Amino acid sequence: MIDWSERYRKGETPWERGAPAPPLLELLDRVNPEIWGDSAVLVPGCGTGHDVRALATRGLRALGLDLAVEAYRRADAYPKAGGESYEVGDFLDPRWREGKRFSAIWEHTCFCAIDPLRRADYARACAELIVTGGCLVGVFFLTPYDPGEEWTGPPFPSGVEELDAVFSPWFEREISWVPEAAYLGREGREWLAVYRRH
Repeated sequence: MIDWSERYRKGETPWERGAPAPPLLELLDRVNPEIWGDSAVLVPGCGTGHDVRALATRGLRALGLDLAVEAYRRADAYPKAGGESYEVGDFLDPRWREGKRFSAIWEHTCFCAIDPLRRADYARACAELIVTGGCLVGVFFLTPYDPGEEWTGPPFPSGVEELDAVFSPWFEREISWVPEAAYLGREGREWLAVYRRH
Protein backbone atom coordinates (compact mmCIF):
# COMPACT_ATOMS: atom_id res chain seq x y z
CA MET A 1 0.00 0.00 0.00
CA ILE A 2 1.26 3.47 -0.88
CA ASP A 3 2.21 5.78 2.00
CA TRP A 4 0.99 9.03 0.47
CA SER A 5 2.21 11.22 3.35
CA GLU A 6 5.70 9.80 2.95
CA ARG A 7 5.62 10.62 -0.75
CA TYR A 8 4.78 14.24 0.10
CA ARG A 9 7.61 14.38 2.65
CA LYS A 10 10.09 12.99 0.09
CA GLY A 11 8.83 15.28 -2.69
CA GLU A 12 7.76 12.29 -4.79
CA THR A 13 4.62 14.04 -6.02
CA PRO A 14 4.64 14.34 -9.82
CA TRP A 15 0.92 15.18 -9.71
CA GLU A 16 1.67 18.31 -7.67
CA ARG A 17 1.87 21.14 -10.22
CA GLY A 18 1.51 24.13 -7.91
CA ALA A 19 -1.70 25.39 -9.54
CA PRO A 20 -5.30 24.31 -10.20
CA ALA A 21 -5.90 21.79 -12.97
CA PRO A 22 -6.19 23.70 -16.26
CA PRO A 23 -9.24 21.60 -17.30
CA LEU A 24 -11.02 22.72 -14.11
CA LEU A 25 -10.43 26.37 -14.97
CA GLU A 26 -11.67 25.73 -18.51
CA LEU A 27 -14.77 24.02 -17.16
CA LEU A 28 -15.49 26.82 -14.68
CA ASP A 29 -15.50 29.31 -17.56
CA ARG A 30 -17.47 27.13 -19.97
CA VAL A 31 -20.24 25.32 -18.06
CA ASN A 32 -23.33 26.65 -16.30
CA PRO A 33 -22.51 27.07 -12.58
CA GLU A 34 -25.72 25.19 -11.68
CA ILE A 35 -23.80 21.91 -12.04
CA TRP A 36 -22.26 22.61 -8.62
CA GLY A 37 -25.64 22.83 -6.89
CA ASP A 38 -26.36 24.89 -3.81
CA SER A 39 -24.47 23.05 -1.07
CA ALA A 40 -20.87 21.94 -0.60
CA VAL A 41 -18.64 20.45 -3.30
CA LEU A 42 -16.38 17.55 -2.29
CA VAL A 43 -12.90 17.17 -3.76
CA PRO A 44 -11.59 13.67 -2.93
CA GLY A 45 -7.84 13.15 -3.14
CA CYS A 46 -7.39 16.93 -3.07
CA GLY A 47 -3.65 16.93 -2.35
CA THR A 48 -2.47 20.40 -1.42
CA GLY A 49 -5.82 21.89 -2.37
CA HIS A 50 -5.23 23.95 -5.52
CA ASP A 51 -8.50 22.78 -7.10
CA VAL A 52 -10.35 23.32 -3.82
CA ARG A 53 -9.21 26.93 -3.70
CA ALA A 54 -10.10 27.45 -7.37
CA LEU A 55 -13.66 26.36 -6.58
CA ALA A 56 -13.74 28.57 -3.49
CA THR A 57 -12.72 31.64 -5.50
CA ARG A 58 -15.92 31.12 -7.53
CA GLY A 59 -18.00 31.41 -4.37
CA LEU A 60 -18.46 27.67 -3.82
CA ARG A 61 -18.21 25.93 -0.48
CA ALA A 62 -15.63 23.20 -1.07
CA LEU A 63 -14.33 20.41 1.15
CA GLY A 64 -10.95 18.95 0.25
CA LEU A 65 -10.41 15.37 1.43
CA ASP A 66 -7.16 13.42 1.39
CA LEU A 67 -5.72 10.27 2.92
CA ALA A 68 -2.36 11.93 3.50
CA VAL A 69 -1.96 13.94 6.68
CA GLU A 70 0.95 15.77 5.06
CA ALA A 71 -1.22 16.83 2.12
CA TYR A 72 -3.88 18.07 4.56
CA ARG A 73 -1.31 20.11 6.50
CA ARG A 74 -0.01 21.77 3.36
CA ALA A 75 -3.47 22.48 1.98
CA ASP A 76 -4.70 23.94 5.26
CA ALA A 77 -1.63 26.18 5.54
CA TYR A 78 -2.59 28.18 2.44
CA PRO A 79 -4.43 31.47 2.97
CA LYS A 80 -8.18 30.97 2.59
CA ALA A 81 -9.55 31.78 -0.85
CA GLY A 82 -13.19 31.62 0.24
CA GLY A 83 -15.43 29.00 1.83
CA GLU A 84 -13.05 26.04 1.65
CA SER A 85 -12.05 23.53 4.32
CA TYR A 86 -10.02 20.32 4.49
CA GLU A 87 -10.21 16.92 6.18
CA VAL A 88 -8.10 13.80 6.45
CA GLY A 89 -10.18 10.77 5.52
CA ASP A 90 -10.75 7.82 3.22
CA PHE A 91 -13.32 8.50 0.51
CA LEU A 92 -13.84 4.76 0.02
CA ASP A 93 -14.52 4.11 3.72
CA PRO A 94 -18.28 3.86 4.42
CA ARG A 95 -17.63 5.12 7.96
CA TRP A 96 -16.29 8.42 6.60
CA ARG A 97 -19.25 8.77 4.22
CA GLU A 98 -21.91 8.12 6.86
CA GLY A 99 -24.36 11.03 7.14
CA LYS A 100 -22.53 13.19 4.58
CA ARG A 101 -24.14 14.63 1.44
CA PHE A 102 -22.81 16.97 -1.26
CA SER A 103 -24.38 18.72 -4.22
CA ALA A 104 -21.37 17.83 -6.39
CA ILE A 105 -18.01 16.10 -6.44
CA TRP A 106 -15.02 17.38 -8.40
CA GLU A 107 -12.81 14.47 -9.51
CA HIS A 108 -9.18 15.01 -10.46
CA THR A 109 -6.42 12.42 -9.84
CA CYS A 110 -8.34 10.37 -7.26
CA PHE A 111 -10.06 7.93 -9.63
CA CYS A 112 -6.85 7.23 -11.56
CA ALA A 113 -4.86 6.69 -8.35
CA ILE A 114 -6.96 3.88 -6.91
CA ASP A 115 -6.66 0.23 -7.84
CA PRO A 116 -8.86 -0.32 -10.92
CA LEU A 117 -10.49 -3.23 -9.06
CA ARG A 118 -11.99 -0.64 -6.69
CA ARG A 119 -13.56 1.57 -9.34
CA ALA A 120 -17.04 0.22 -8.64
CA ASP A 121 -16.45 1.13 -4.97
CA TYR A 122 -15.52 4.64 -6.07
CA ALA A 123 -18.70 4.97 -8.14
CA ARG A 124 -20.81 3.67 -5.25
CA ALA A 125 -19.17 6.19 -2.89
CA CYS A 126 -20.02 9.01 -5.30
CA ALA A 127 -23.61 7.78 -5.52
CA GLU A 128 -23.96 7.69 -1.72
CA LEU A 129 -22.50 11.16 -1.26
CA ILE A 130 -24.13 13.11 -4.10
CA VAL A 131 -27.75 14.18 -3.66
CA THR A 132 -30.32 13.20 -6.29
CA GLY A 133 -29.91 15.61 -9.21
CA GLY A 134 -26.37 16.50 -8.14
CA CYS A 135 -23.32 16.05 -10.33
CA LEU A 136 -20.07 14.14 -10.48
CA VAL A 137 -17.81 16.47 -12.44
CA GLY A 138 -14.36 15.26 -13.34
CA VAL A 139 -11.30 15.20 -15.50
CA PHE A 140 -10.19 11.63 -16.14
CA PHE A 141 -6.83 10.22 -17.24
CA LEU A 142 -7.83 8.87 -20.63
CA THR A 143 -5.32 6.67 -22.39
CA PRO A 144 -6.07 3.93 -24.91
CA TYR A 145 -4.89 0.59 -23.51
CA ASP A 146 -5.52 -3.11 -23.70
CA PRO A 147 -7.59 -4.15 -20.65
CA GLY A 148 -5.78 -7.49 -20.68
CA GLU A 149 -2.39 -5.79 -20.42
CA GLU A 150 -0.86 -5.29 -16.99
CA TRP A 151 -0.55 -1.59 -16.22
CA THR A 152 1.59 -0.40 -13.33
CA GLY A 153 0.34 2.74 -11.75
CA PRO A 154 -0.81 5.04 -10.41
CA PRO A 155 -1.95 6.68 -12.51
CA PHE A 156 -4.11 3.96 -14.01
CA PRO A 157 -5.71 4.75 -17.39
CA SER A 158 -9.36 4.40 -18.25
CA GLY A 159 -11.57 4.60 -21.32
CA VAL A 160 -14.86 6.37 -21.99
CA GLU A 161 -16.81 3.12 -22.28
CA GLU A 162 -15.42 1.90 -18.96
CA LEU A 163 -16.24 5.19 -17.24
CA ASP A 164 -19.80 5.21 -18.55
CA ALA A 165 -20.24 1.58 -17.48
CA VAL A 166 -18.92 2.03 -13.96
CA PHE A 167 -21.05 5.13 -13.28
CA SER A 168 -24.22 4.13 -15.18
CA PRO A 169 -25.98 2.36 -12.29
CA TRP A 170 -26.33 5.75 -10.56
CA PHE A 171 -25.44 8.47 -13.07
CA GLU A 172 -26.19 9.64 -16.60
CA ARG A 173 -23.52 11.45 -18.58
CA GLU A 174 -24.75 14.89 -19.67
CA ILE A 175 -21.76 16.48 -21.40
CA SER A 176 -18.14 15.62 -22.07
CA TRP A 177 -15.18 16.79 -24.11
CA VAL A 178 -11.40 16.63 -24.37
CA PRO A 179 -10.23 19.85 -22.70
CA GLU A 180 -8.17 22.35 -24.64
CA ALA A 181 -6.33 23.40 -21.47
CA ALA A 182 -3.91 20.89 -19.95
CA TYR A 183 -0.70 20.62 -18.01
CA LEU A 184 2.34 20.16 -20.25
CA GLY A 185 2.50 16.50 -21.25
CA ARG A 186 -1.17 15.81 -20.65
CA GLU A 187 -2.50 17.38 -23.86
CA GLY A 188 -5.17 15.15 -25.38
CA ARG A 189 -4.81 12.56 -22.60
CA GLU A 190 -7.61 13.85 -20.38
CA TRP A 191 -11.39 13.89 -20.67
CA LEU A 192 -13.87 16.19 -18.91
CA ALA A 193 -17.31 14.82 -18.07
CA VAL A 194 -20.39 15.79 -16.10
CA TYR A 195 -22.46 12.89 -14.75
CA ARG A 196 -25.88 13.65 -13.23
CA ARG A 197 -27.10 11.58 -10.25
CA HIS A 198 -30.38 9.75 -11.01
